[in-house]
Amino acid sequence: MRLIIISGRSGSGKSIALHALEDMGFYCIDNLPIELLPEAQKQFSGPNAKLAISIDSRNIPEDFSLLQASSNNYEIIYLDADENTLLRRFSETRRRHPLTNENTSLREAIRLEHNLLGPIANLADLTINTNNLTQHSLHNLIRDRVVHHDGDKLQILLQSFGFKYGLPSDPDFVFDVRCLANPYWQPDLRALTGQDKEVRDFLQQDPNSQHMLEDISGFLQRWIPQFASNNRSYMTIAVGCTGGHHRSVYLVEELAKINIPQSPAIQVRHRDLA
Repeated sequence: MRLIIISGRSGSGKSIALHALEDMGFYCIDNLPIELLPEAQKQFSGPNAKLAISIDSRNIPEDFSLLQASSNNYEIIYLDADENTLLRRFSETRRRHPLTNENTSLREAIRLEHNLLGPIANLADLTINTNNLTQHSLHNLIRDRVVHHDGDKLQILLQSFGFKYGLPSDPDFVFDVRCLANPYWQPDLRALTGQDKEVRDFLQQDPNSQHMLEDISGFLQRWIPQFASNNRSYMTIAVGCTGGHHRSVYLVEELAKINIPQSPAIQVRHRDLA
């Protein structure tokens, strides 16, 4: 049986994540009290059974030993967004935050919830920041990273990004490649991306770009198996250049081709490509 636990602050996208899992064949239960989890598992037992439950600040267990004893095979996916994003979402939807009352403002409720969910956030196998994700992109991310994940293998997400648009919110490693020759300053390459042959040829002719590729590749091949051997399920590697269109895209595409022992599942995402 595969059990996925979805948690996170209200407004961060838990319902969307559950709907995505439901679309992929999981039986989903929203806000299930942890005390009822053993019974739910009995009802959906079997080697091919797939169960997903959500836990929010109203049903978070005081003692996580019950959760740990309930199953030897579960993953915790934690969704979050920054305070201003959550304030905006509640303002736009006019939904009531579950912790607000006559004595607790929305901002106070958001901060209180953050503290209440701290213990389960610390246990998360995968944390997803949804600040810049649409409902559609979050649905796809859950499908690609969670549903298709082989729980016995470390899944790696290689992500390119542009520093001018801000750092990614949840990477495990960040590599800055802005020191490399920039195709942007070549008029015939400016409108292209690191996925185009002309940009690839330009960077392959640059010795520093190849040294950077070799060094990052060597780091991943040496150290990723060490993380995998410690039962790590997910890892995000971010590579950034100035705009996220040329150098970082090229390097991520090349890194995706390397063989990393114990991690056959490598996914690629180019955050800032239109």
